[in-house]
Amino acid sequence: MASVTYRLKTLKSDWASIYVRFKQGNQFDTEAITSLECPKDRWSEPKQEVLTTPLLNYKEVNKKLSEFKTYIKNEYEATKVNEQTIIINNKWLKSKIDFFFNRQNIEEEEKAKIYFTNFIDTFIEDSKTKRNRLGNPIKYRTIQHYNTTLNKIIAFQNNKNIKLKITDIDLDFHNQFITYLEKKEHLNNNTIGGYLDDIKLFCNNATKKGLQISNEVKTTDFYSPQNKTNDIYLTEEEVNKIYNFNFDTDYLDNARDWFVIGLRTGLRISDFLKLTKSNIDNDGFLYKTTLKTDYPVIIPIHEQVNAILEKRNGDFPRSISDQKFNEYIKTVSEKAGLTELVEGARMDEKIVIENNKKKKIHRKAIGKYPKFELVSSHVCRRTFATLLYGKLDSLTIMKITGHSTEKQFLSYIKITPKEYAEKLKALWEKQKATY
Repeated sequence: MASVTYRLKTLKSDWASIYVRFKQGNQFDTEAITSLECPKDRWSEPKQEVLTTPLLNYKEVNKKLSEFKTYIKNEYEATKVNEQTIIINNKWLKSKIDFFFNRQNIEEEEKAKIYFTNFIDTFIEDSKTKRNRLGNPIKYRTIQHYNTTLNKIIAFQNNKNIKLKITDIDLDFHNQFITYLEKKEHLNNNTIGGYLDDIKLFCNNATKKGLQISNEVKTTDFYSPQNKTNDIYLTEEEVNKIYNFNFDTDYLDNARDWFVIGLRTGLRISDFLKLTKSNIDNDGFLYKTTLKTDYPVIIPIHEQVNAILEKRNGDFPRSISDQKFNEYIKTVSEKAGLTELVEGARMDEKIVIENNKKKKIHRKAIGKYPKFELVSSHVCRRTFATLLYGKLDSLTIMKITGHSTEKQFLSYIKITPKEYAEKLKALWEKQKATY
């Protein structure tokens, strides 16, 4: 009996094409490339399928592989029934691949003009080869988020037993989708808001392609939920408290030093924990191309960072994982006396009932907590920008932090209304002398 198997052709890239092999004993054995591909680390040779991945619609790919296997066997059996003299070779196999997948592509193109998830699929595939306004490829994390949004919409459809058309994306969908994500997925407003932002992006793209969307998408009622939280930052006094505190354990001393480096460079954790001697030039400047934005930044070395390097014979602190860093700096901050109650959001464990079973989930809870409990790696960049704001012009700080827009930069500034009022009061006190 004829057999159909698939394999990946190993390439240097992370993605690989899927090849099909059609064989029957000694009669024929031929192979050709299909129009399908997948991440090479998500292919299962034993299962002959793509494993779960947010990078593509793996279920659809597996469906096509299964359908083609049936199709090619039927095509071969038809040649025997009709007593045709057909040579089964690479040319024959390619012709069947071309016919099947072109037909499939036409069907998908038509579906993408009608159904929302099919449109998103096409949008994501296009995004993999698109470039942004700066000429850079769409970031991997962005495409990941698109796929996560797609999966949430598919889950919503399955829950409601519906297939959404593009024109179904209206205020009724908006309200039902938010309720589903809140009640069934137990997600917070900020996370839900990110998915709604993607949905509005998909709809705008559909409009550009000449497809009809509901006018309700363009209204203010079609909003992206958001939690207003008071993200904390550290004052100059608190940073100095942490820097000057003598820890009696090496792991806390090491974590504290990394913490100060993060606070005094304004880099993201993915960047400052990777710093080495090679990032410092002879003039005392730190050079780093950021991982997230691929943006080159130059930062003068703060005297506290310089002291940390001297203490360690010119080396940066011992390597530490992101998880351990975030765990240890809470202890560091507590020991340094950052215990005042402040408003913020903390990750709390919550028990929910799902399908009559208890399930543990972790979600942010807003409230008043000791400041050290709210400390995380995000505090570093926020503190750096806030402490410099008003002392240097925004453009200068942005060139150091790597922010591309002022709006984006200002979101990091966490000066409270009271602190602004204190600044005004100080100015007026200073002006008294001139009266």
